[in-house]
Amino acid sequence: MTESANWRVAAYYKFFSLEDLEGCRERMLAKAQELGLCGSTLVAPEGINGTMAGLGDAMERWLQFLEKDMSFGPIEAKFAWAGQDAPFRRTKIRLKTEIVHLGRPDLRPDQNPVGQYVEAKDWNALISEPGVRVIDTRNDFECEVGTFAGADNPHTDSFAEFPDYVQEHMDPSQDRKVAMFCTGGIRCEKATAYLLEQGFEEVYHLKGGILKYFEEVPEEESLWKGECFVFDDRITVNHQLEPGASECCRGCWNPLLPGDREHPHFEEGVSCPRCYAEKSEVQLARARERERQRILAETRLAGGD
Repeated sequence: MTESANWRVAAYYKFFSLEDLEGCRERMLAKAQELGLCGSTLVAPEGINGTMAGLGDAMERWLQFLEKDMSFGPIEAKFAWAGQDAPFRRTKIRLKTEIVHLGRPDLRPDQNPVGQYVEAKDWNALISEPGVRVIDTRNDFECEVGTFAGADNPHTDSFAEFPDYVQEHMDPSQDRKVAMFCTGGIRCEKATAYLLEQGFEEVYHLKGGILKYFEEVPEEESLWKGECFVFDDRITVNHQLEPGASECCRGCWNPLLPGDREHPHFEEGVSCPRCYAEKSEVQLARARERERQRILAETRLAGGD
């Protein structure tokens, strides 16, 4: 996709000790608004983690602001194009206890050992080796949208459940060589640190995550199957890092998987197989009314009755 698409998305994170969180939040929010950015960045004692989008050179100016004006130092970002519509509805700088929530704020990748980084160009060879256990550290619905061939899906609903998966389904004496991956690399920083803490010895992770793999590995050589879920209005990206073909359920904003529209629990604008059971009859009725009003509004704008 060319620059005529306008909105450029940058995903980035950095683990480092950070103080005066509220002061950082205020300065960052003011600059983001000045540059006309949308998206969100988490700020915690262990560092920053964000996905932001801007027009023109706004993202370069934002990263320069973080590195120099905020004195955060070099920050590696993964870039993609998002089309002519803003991929995020709001601009948020939020304070958190962790920039990726494992429930272990004491486990700091900038202070604890982490797994061995594997460059995107070397990833195919590693995960194709016999005896290597490949783990997708993302949530269940993300894995269902797309993953590497042969990777294990831990079937977690949140990253905080990952330690339970390790305790119940992994063994240092059996899983002697483990390769892990996630969207941009940040979850694997903590996941590999946790595995090493638990006694696993040979632990690897994909440097820069799936997004860096898409950027550097030609699609004809790719071992990836499907698309990659991203937490913005693009829903998914394909191997060219362009907005994918996936739709989302407007009842829960999770991606719709093949066959979801034919499922009896799918209702346009109301529910899908993953969120139907979590909604009360009152919530379903409200969602149906919202969908009815949305259709009426669209009809009026189109000049219909």
